[in-house]
Amino acid sequence: MSNNDKMKIGIMGGTFDPIHYGHLAMAEEVRLKFKLDRIIFIPSGNPPHKTEQNIADKRHRYMMTLLATETNEFFEVSRDEIDRQGYTYTIDTIRNLKQQSKGRDNIYFITGADNVNQILKWKEAEQLLKSCKFIMTTRPGFTYDEIVKGVQYLEENYDSKINLIEVPSFAISSTDIRQRVKNNISIKYLLPETVEKYIYKHKLYTHGG
Repeated sequence: MSNNDKMKIGIMGGTFDPIHYGHLAMAEEVRLKFKLDRIIFIPSGNPPHKTEQNIADKRHRYMMTLLATETNEFFEVSRDEIDRQGYTYTIDTIRNLKQQSKGRDNIYFITGADNVNQILKWKEAEQLLKSCKFIMTTRPGFTYDEIVKGVQYLEENYDSKINLIEVPSFAISSTDIRQRVKNNISIKYLLPETVEKYIYKHKLYTHGG
């Protein structure tokens, strides 16, 4: 199978606590610009960097991601990390997906450009950078020159391929949504209505940040 015949699959991981329109708009923009065949959302199971934070149960985060993506035929949600025991790491997720695809897919890992200076701290970072292509999306708070410099360093020193893309920015954050729920402030129009109803039905975020 030639490289041109392979499916182009975008992987978008995150805690999605909760998922919101910012996540969805970013994924759709990446899908269109890179002509991806589909994007797989992977809610994190037990992320090692969130151990001190009180995050919603992974089953709730998975269900909210399902609800948020159900109207886009090019989006799907994977249980890969929430069904895994122990801490969940990106390198293990990518290995699982590559094993499942048996070389039939080109995998693109989508992440925010704020990770450009953090990725070398991830588990088996050097192997991860070689294992798939990366798409880094710009976010507020980072100068473009700073991001480009970080991308160039990774490509030159770690034999990696990193694509940089500007996406529409939304002043929406999961942290703000959680605080709004806790303080009984409306979250309407910040996330899909199905997710909003799920949050209230299951009384998520009413205690804690």
